[in-house]
Amino acid sequence: MSEYHFQTEVSQLLDIIIHSLYSHREIFLRELISNSSDALDKLKYLTLTDEKHKNIKFEPRIDISFDGKDHKTLTVSDTGIGMNRQDLIEQLGTIARSGTKNFLDQLTGDVKKDSSLIGRFGVGFYSSFMVADKVEVISRKAGEEEAFRWISDGKESFSVEEASRENHGTTVILHLNEDGKEFANRWEIESIVKKYSNHIPFPIFLEYEETKYEGKGDKQREKKERKVEQINTASALWKRPKSELTDEDYNEFYKIISHDTEDPLFYIHTHAEGTIEYTTLFYIPKKAPFDMYYPDYKPGVKLYIKRVFITDDEKELLPTYLRFVRGIIDSEDLPLNVSREMLQQNRVMVNIRTASVKKLLGEFQSLSESNPDKYAEFIGEYNRPLKEGLYSDFTNRETLLELVRFKSTERDGYVSLAEYKERMKDDQKAIYYITGDREENLRNSPLLEAYKSRGIEVLIMDDDIDEIVMPTVGKYRDLEFKSVNRSSAADDLKTEKDKKREKEIKPIIQKIKKALGDKVKDVKASTRLNDSPACIVADENDPTIKLQQILKAMGQKDMPEFKPILEINPNHEIVGKLMNTDDDALIDDVSHLLLEQALLVEGCELKKPSDFIKRLNRIMVKAI
Repeated sequence: MSEYHFQTEVSQLLDIIIHSLYSHREIFLRELISNSSDALDKLKYLTLTDEKHKNIKFEPRIDISFDGKDHKTLTVSDTGIGMNRQDLIEQLGTIARSGTKNFLDQLTGDVKKDSSLIGRFGVGFYSSFMVADKVEVISRKAGEEEAFRWISDGKESFSVEEASRENHGTTVILHLNEDGKEFANRWEIESIVKKYSNHIPFPIFLEYEETKYEGKGDKQREKKERKVEQINTASALWKRPKSELTDEDYNEFYKIISHDTEDPLFYIHTHAEGTIEYTTLFYIPKKAPFDMYYPDYKPGVKLYIKRVFITDDEKELLPTYLRFVRGIIDSEDLPLNVSREMLQQNRVMVNIRTASVKKLLGEFQSLSESNPDKYAEFIGEYNRPLKEGLYSDFTNRETLLELVRFKSTERDGYVSLAEYKERMKDDQKAIYYITGDREENLRNSPLLEAYKSRGIEVLIMDDDIDEIVMPTVGKYRDLEFKSVNRSSAADDLKTEKDKKREKEIKPIIQKIKKALGDKVKDVKASTRLNDSPACIVADENDPTIKLQQILKAMGQKDMPEFKPILEINPNHEIVGKLMNTDDDALIDDVSHLLLEQALLVEGCELKKPSDFIKRLNRIMVKAI
């Protein structure tokens, strides 16, 4: 017997599961059955496609039994792919996903919230320790002769030893604790299976002891019989007609394939016939998957071919920006031995993917029109991935532009581009937006002053991705997007009066420009400022300050420094007083302070804060 310590993250997860999911203990059985179903899926595929496994007799079944007398054990066994020693160590002792630690860091200590998070993470096998103080796993891998036993009390370590098992597959024996003994009865097991696992596509058998009485009166005697009966429908739910299924059917099946504890936000079930025949059943989780922004996120769509499971680890089944979708794709036309490389090139798969994306986006659009409140929930979780689609999915960009939502100077919450267009001024030629770090800062930015005074709505874009996506979009219908962070956006606001004032302050503009030297790309008179004395903007073809920060954070350390354009408010009192002084030292100090305060408003760090303080002190001395 060899003993091993759990990976640190497993120990943390076990502790959290045992203490946070107490009120959802029954899901342990759902998770064990789901694991058995996955093992059967994998073996079924290999017996059809792999020469080494074609001679293995595939007789799929999941068996559940329990110790009815003392309620000491509950056993779940399957005839699936099985595990060898290395599989047991790797699959039951470690979690090989880098996102796990981030997931654990999200936990709040609030049992209700954490239960939901853990459900979305997928508690799997470890949920067994909610009802058992010891778990044994006896497994033999298909095609191998040796069997092994894995044993643990779910605390710090586990052991693996040689064992015996007549056939391939896995048996999980739970040594029930006091809380777990309630599950060692026929009615409880049947109820859980019908609730959570009725649509597992393999037969689930329950073995139990039934008591019968023979004779009458004093001659009556008790007789016990062992019975085995199938307790699930064992049909692929997604292949059944929609008219036969209820919302409850769909919701419970979702919980099986997603390991979520909540119902989905909504689902989309499609049977396509014609040139290509396939079925899809897609779900949108109520809450975004915790690993949605991790590079090693777990894709949520399983691929079947003629009801044979092929893969649940293929990220190309749907575009990356739809990685939050959960569900099933089942094709009647793909070959069973299709490789991952072939899958990405296969004409049938490309057509299914294209049609599925259009179907999903079409359903999102229908939801936005028919149920705005539910769509607001959807946007609250998935607005950002949809914005990724604007950048990556040119074919569906027009549809995505109708689906994404933005914050706005005109309304609380989110607005659509269609709503923005309806509210535009008659003479307005563009859709204006501002990008940056925090919504509060953006709403109070000096860059918005002239737009607010003229009643022009500006979209508030505080997602990092906005800086990358919006410049690539171009237009919405016939309207151009214009960033108020850039110099040219304010040209639309310029009046004859502005042009006249610009000429009047040209001498002081030149002096400020000379004082700042190569710290700025240019100094201009502004038409966008009302109350503030100055602001910074980016030249039309340069990245904004925010975008420069993003690119550096992404590793582009050696990128050239793009200098801002400083815009001066021609009507501000400071500018007026500068025009009436010949004090070059004062002009120098004020010019630098105007630039530095504009940088601070944009969230930039000053390179030499001590110089800023010295200048500020000199100005205060002169003002007192």
